[in-house]
Amino acid sequence: MSSDGKSTVFDMGKRPTRIELLELDIDLRLSDLWSEACGVGEWNLEVVAAFLRAAYGKGYCDALTEDAPGSLCRDHGYRIPDRRVAPAHEQI
Repeated sequence: MSSDGKSTVFDMGKRPTRIELLELDIDLRLSDLWSEACGVGEWNLEVVAAFLRAAYGKGYCDALTEDAPGSLCRDHGYRIPDRRVAPAHEQI
């Protein structure tokens, strides 16, 4: 029985969706940023932009340092994107 007489906890579906599991995995990877975001007193465009850059950078670094490249996609049932081939530079 809840303390307020009415339950404020909702039942989670029997099985989370792929996107929900992916969101959770990404949130766990960004836990340090989420923790820092809780301490922000005043949000403005500069602060939001800084957090977007930090999250992008964190994801980029995570992708470069994964033990098994592509595991985030594979673990969640998504196609692993093909690597882009760097354009060949002509020598002058």
